[in-house]
Amino acid sequence: MDDLETIIMELLVNAGAARSEALSALRMARSNDFSGAEQAMTQSREYVKQAHKIQTQLIGMDEGSGKLPVNLITVHSQDHLMNAMVIQDLAEDLIELYRRLPPVN
Repeated sequence: MDDLETIIMELLVNAGAARSEALSALRMARSNDFSGAEQAMTQSREYVKQAHKIQTQLIGMDEGSGKLPVNLITVHSQDHLMNAMVIQDLAEDLIELYRRLPPVN
């Protein structure tokens, strides 16, 4: 059980980091730091990739038959991953819109 909790916490940490990086990218783009924004988005995508690998591992462990217990931290980690992915999608579009705006001094 401790191993499962560790895996779920890794999912949560990676998803949370992905979300934070995407939000940082938005702040950078708002300040016309598009290079920094791209770096943050690249890092965000890497965190989501790691979180998705963990999610796939958990799905494999469950084998579609309810072998893994579903508790609040499991649901919370999945929620974080989903939010991170949605924020990434929105951040990509918003960064592109910031690129099209004239620079603000």
